[in-house]
Amino acid sequence: MSGNRTENQVNRGKTGNNDPKKGETGKNVMKEILSTSIYLLIVLIATYLIIYYVGQRTEVEGSSMEPTLEDGDNLIVDKISYRFHDPERFDIIVFPFQYEQDTYYIKRIIGMPGESVRIDWDGNIYIDGEVLEEGYGREVILDPGRAEKEIVLGEDEYFVLGDNRNNSTDGRAEAVGNIHRDDIIGRAWVRIYPFGKFGKLQHQ
Repeated sequence: MSGNRTENQVNRGKTGNNDPKKGETGKNVMKEILSTSIYLLIVLIATYLIIYYVGQRTEVEGSSMEPTLEDGDNLIVDKISYRFHDPERFDIIVFPFQYEQDTYYIKRIIGMPGESVRIDWDGNIYIDGEVLEEGYGREVILDPGRAEKEIVLGEDEYFVLGDNRNNSTDGRAEAVGNIHRDDIIGRAWVRIYPFGKFGKLQHQ
């Protein structure tokens, strides 16, 4: 009797400590947790890299870029292209407003590095003494601001205007001034909202 009981106890002990199903379940749970953790880490790293180096979402506030961009438009700003080539005339760019933290302006490049820019009281824009042929302005410029006198841009400076020329704080204002190359965050690339206007923005 006692021998049988001892044998049964030993058998039960072996069965309880070495159940293959329990061991397999534990391994599967650990693999699932590890796999999910790695996936989330990759997603977080990829998201950070995209936002910091490639592109970011921004929302247009105000009417300074009408009719091209309107209040409430959601855009993706391309932050990587200018790492490979310089901004071009008529590009729509995003840059920080120097007097207000976490405030960014979106305007169109009109004057390029090394050029001279002047605007007369008839609304004509002169680049190096010649009238600039462009049709982005919503209206004829009524106030040339500081550009009434010729502005000579440095080798890393750009002159910008809003398309809604008479309702835009831009390069004509002392508070904005000339935009340095290093201050440009990126170029407006794609409008993602409203959905009816979804698509890549045309610059030139």
